[in-house]
Amino acid sequence: MPYAIFKTGGKQYRVAEGDVIEIEKLDAEPGSEAKFSDVLFVGEGSDIKVGADLSGATVVAEVLEQVKAPKVVAFKFRRRKGYHRTVGHRQKLTRVKITSIGA
Repeated sequence: MPYAIFKTGGKQYRVAEGDVIEIEKLDAEPGSEAKFSDVLFVGEGSDIKVGADLSGATVVAEVLEQVKAPKVVAFKFRRRKGYHRTVGHRQKLTRVKITSIGA
């Protein structure tokens, strides 16, 4: 089964066709198609393509939904000083399904 490594949102993802992954938020509507052209590696068994062999390679995905990650709480505390600060953060993500890998 072919797989690829591509980069988006400052992170790298290893995917195969049919995989459902969560990536950094994309400005795309659910049901639309997203193309990733920053492909770093494509492999199928012993057939490996990397570097200049990948000119024009793309990973195509279908946008399933826009979601939010679980809340992350950063709590600062200094004992005996009456100091405590709570800061929360919830990352926005896009859930996509990989439809094709073109090398």
